[in-house]
Amino acid sequence: MSAETRKSHPAVTQPYRASDLSVTAPRRPRSWVPSMYLAMGIPFAMVNWVAGTMFKDLGYSDTKITAATGSIVVVWSLKPFWAEFLDMSSTKRRWVLAMEFFLCAILAVMSIALHLPNYFVLVIASLWVLAFASATQDICADGLYITALDKKQQAEWIGPQGVFWTVGRIFGTAVVVGLAGVLSDPTGSWRFDAKTAWTYALGTSAAVMGLLGVYHYFNLPVGSLARRPKDAKEVVGKFVDSVKAFLQKKSLWGMLIFVGLYRTGEGFLLIEAPLFVQASVADGGLGLTLKEKALIDGTISTTVSLLAGILGGRFVAKYGLRRTLLFLAICLNVPHLCYVFLSQVAAPGTHLSIYLILTLVCIEKFGYSFGFVGNMLYMMQQIAPGKYKMVHYAFATAWMNLVLWPTQTFSGKLADWLGYRHFFIFVLVASLPSLVAAWKAPFPDPPDVDDDETGGSEGMPEGAAAAAS
Repeated sequence: MSAETRKSHPAVTQPYRASDLSVTAPRRPRSWVPSMYLAMGIPFAMVNWVAGTMFKDLGYSDTKITAATGSIVVVWSLKPFWAEFLDMSSTKRRWVLAMEFFLCAILAVMSIALHLPNYFVLVIASLWVLAFASATQDICADGLYITALDKKQQAEWIGPQGVFWTVGRIFGTAVVVGLAGVLSDPTGSWRFDAKTAWTYALGTSAAVMGLLGVYHYFNLPVGSLARRPKDAKEVVGKFVDSVKAFLQKKSLWGMLIFVGLYRTGEGFLLIEAPLFVQASVADGGLGLTLKEKALIDGTISTTVSLLAGILGGRFVAKYGLRRTLLFLAICLNVPHLCYVFLSQVAAPGTHLSIYLILTLVCIEKFGYSFGFVGNMLYMMQQIAPGKYKMVHYAFATAWMNLVLWPTQTFSGKLADWLGYRHFFIFVLVASLPSLVAAWKAPFPDPPDVDDDETGGSEGMPEGAAAAAS
């Protein structure tokens, strides 16, 4: 991958200023790779999981939550459109630092906004800004990873990269949510109201992002001295060329149909399932407290997801993607039965064991992460190869996230309309196209032409974030 970056910037036509190289000494990967991907995981978790939990705790309906937050995922889909422009103004290191401090500020603003009369609108607007800053951080952090490490180091640190991104997710879904639960627990010693509890929880996330920014100021490397684009015309020209090459791929539409349908069922669950476990029993939910949700849906199930992703990768490596894709699709979708069962037995007067809930949620999360490997590897091995390998991988992941927009956005309205019992049956039926797509997926298997690549790399989304989304 580092070769791709060097070839995409063959000459230095606009040298970096000396001030850009304030940290030029070689940095050991362990001093910055784990912390950098931790800092990438936190804002992603805050936007995609923590926000919904907070609004549910503050009394908002599933319809309003998913309608307001479900579309924010589109921001990460649009990364390729501004990725190449970032090199025109500063180094990747400076962009990463600027975004981390900016993320700190936005999280602080969100915590304060909770006490204003129109806080819902202000927080949603802040989440859009947070998502844009997070996506920009992703672009430059991945670029820094690619240009600061050689191929051997990239391979060595790809595992810890994913682990620490997941730790960032756990921080959001377990630590932040759990803190809000502890502070608002009526039986506890703190007894804050919900808004105050979330103010402290969001403030904690802001403080952690600020501390990571300070740490990275002293520890992030600069990366290789890539050429800055001469002007916007050059950036646009290369982008247009990459689009033309993408549209000329063999079996492109069949491959895009597969990517678009593979996560149909899961798209309805990504936001709605965590709201279901948090909803009151009277409303057909499981009635978990914030502390219980932080443990089950934040810590344990996320750890299980990480393990499943690793095992899924090894499984495909051993048996091959073509032979395993349908089985992976089954693993992704059949565990939706866990939520069908939970929604059918959840009722006022019925006490469900916390261990039963934990087991079934973890089974679903394991199946999702194990099966999701097939989607990521298909995009890497079938759609991405060619002249602009990393840019085309970015296009594929952008499309993958874009098609989640309608399912996530309307999942809450469907759940409120159908009720949880019928909603999860609907999700199971909606998963059937995923199985057909995996069965019929084309495998053009284009030759690897890495030696001829001239496309840029900064448009590539991080593997860890994409896999965990």
